[in-house]
Amino acid sequence: MSDTGHLAQARPVVVTLPAEIDITNADRIGEALSSAIACGAGIVIADMTGTSFCNSSGISILVQAHRQAAANHAELRLVVLSAAVLRALKLVRVDFLLPIYSSLDAALTPEAVPERELVAPVLTGCRDSRS
Repeated sequence: MSDTGHLAQARPVVVTLPAEIDITNADRIGEALSSAIACGAGIVIADMTGTSFCNSSGISILVQAHRQAAANHAELRLVVLSAAVLRALKLVRVDFLLPIYSSLDAALTPEAVPERELVAPVLTGCRDSRS
């Protein structure tokens, strides 16, 4: 039996993530994503629309969930609205590993194409005030 079209026919599962993701809650988030993937969802959406902070612990959990999804012939999608979170994901190039969407509606579409050019604010460095 062919697995072709599995993602297109799968019903997406949405896992809503908290406002802040760090070492104190990353394991719980990982368990929630893992459960959704293990239940056979073809598409799991990490809804980060309310997330304004995500440190390396959270990013690590997202990468682990991506690996689990790939091993289960599933796809992990992210929905990110926060400029700070998007900047953190882009700095470690997670945007090349995981599809990132700017709306939940877009991510829920089975055939959706991720937005490759999501706008992240330009990082401005501190300028030396000395002349």
